[in-house]
Amino acid sequence: MKILFAAPEGLPFSKTGGLADVIEALPKALAARGHELAVLLPRYRNTRAIAVAAPSLTIPMDGAARFPQIADGGPVHGVHYYFLDDPEYFDREQLYGVAGKDYPDNAERFGEFSRAVIEFCKRVWMPDLIHCHDWQTGLVPALLRTEYAGDPAVQSLPVIFTVHNMGYQGAFPREAMKKLGLPEVLFSMDALEFYGRVNFLKGGLVYSDFLTTVSPKYAREIQTPEYGHGLDGVVRNRAATLSGILNGADYIAWNPEKDNLIAARYSTKDLSGKMACKKNLVEAFGLPGDTVRKPVIGIVSRFAGQKGFDLIEKIAPDLLAEDLALVALGAGEPRYEKLMRDLQKAYPAKLGVQIKYDNTLAHKIEAGADMFLMPSHYEPCGLNQIYSLKYGTVPVVRATGGLDDTIEAFDPATGNGTGFKFQAYDGNALLVKIREALHVYRNDPASWRRIQTNGMGKDFSWQASAIEYARLYEVACKSRNRITATSSNQAGAKSAKIPPAAPTGKGSHGR
Repeated sequence: MKILFAAPEGLPFSKTGGLADVIEALPKALAARGHELAVLLPRYRNTRAIAVAAPSLTIPMDGAARFPQIADGGPVHGVHYYFLDDPEYFDREQLYGVAGKDYPDNAERFGEFSRAVIEFCKRVWMPDLIHCHDWQTGLVPALLRTEYAGDPAVQSLPVIFTVHNMGYQGAFPREAMKKLGLPEVLFSMDALEFYGRVNFLKGGLVYSDFLTTVSPKYAREIQTPEYGHGLDGVVRNRAATLSGILNGADYIAWNPEKDNLIAARYSTKDLSGKMACKKNLVEAFGLPGDTVRKPVIGIVSRFAGQKGFDLIEKIAPDLLAEDLALVALGAGEPRYEKLMRDLQKAYPAKLGVQIKYDNTLAHKIEAGADMFLMPSHYEPCGLNQIYSLKYGTVPVVRATGGLDDTIEAFDPATGNGTGFKFQAYDGNALLVKIREALHVYRNDPASWRRIQTNGMGKDFSWQASAIEYARLYEVACKSRNRITATSSNQAGAKSAKIPPAAPTGKGSHGR
């Protein structure tokens, strides 16, 4: 099967979060199973390309037209990469915004990208199916089922839409409709309209053939008001087409037995290399040398409320009063970047902070820390807790989304379990669980070693997930072929009135 991935970011070319890891690893796993894969990304600053695949696409924008190129990035691990090349939109300092604020023209940027995905199929590489990711591609299925519904080249293309985070929806003023040249029929409660705004994510939810999200529990959570961010009604209405498929880990890149980015390699048979990694980590963050004798807690995260930094703020004085060290890597909301800088100034011997994204440092934290902290308010899947398991770095997590799916609470009576979990989104609950982990670390080394080896023995590789996606792709192709055949028999139907992939029904707008 020929599968096109459309996404706003993807390794090894661009990254702000776990989505980029998925866009590198899942296509690679599918290609290894014999499928033909292409990935289309925006061409951001410093993204290298080797050729021009299409010298010009015509994209309507604000009553005129833009003429971006499609650049050819060539094959990487059996997957062919292409880029939408429009320097005015994408040759910028960051991917989506700066200083904690989105770029004001993100609607135009990713509206162009969504149209370019469809034009790419017509001009460069025709797939059997498009797999779209997150709000930045939500207009792809919406346009396919309306404006392009009468286009024989693409009208039968099925679309899978994966929600990586319901909290980011791409909502813009109504004026964006005109700027993007969108059919007016799309501004309705059963389409893109959401409380008077244009909602890109809603377009993906309503018009795609099938929906997925990145863990089974998150698929259930986003159907509730607490986690649906206002769109839970839309998701409940599409529940029959929704699957939760757990993200996997790329164990070629994340494996302490093979990792070239860490100070020493190690395995369940010989964990001695982990101490060398701990010493290297302490040095990398400029902490005192005797820190290696203390428990070290690691964080690799976007600094945001979603990730539990409000809880960290509440417990910081009590946590840092303990005989331990904390190392944190990431960037995000200015408030929490400032919090971490201020805490580092107040506790320079206990807290190391680096405000940036750095893959090498991320590997050093996974290998050198004793524990890994993820107290997320919600977590669609999470990858770092999975990496931590493989590195024998014991996760302390909140029982939500993929964290709950992947981490088994340690049971001292049986010796089973891979980490420590707390339920209530509460600072005290987090502190209690950290102290429980510290107690086992300090007082029961045999149990601690058991937790480490339990986690290191888990297999969350992409192979199983790739099989599930491949099955879903086959179902989507058969389903879309039936819909197209039925539609072709309805002579005279206007493209703007073609119904969405599945009927939305009363309450689909989520209000």
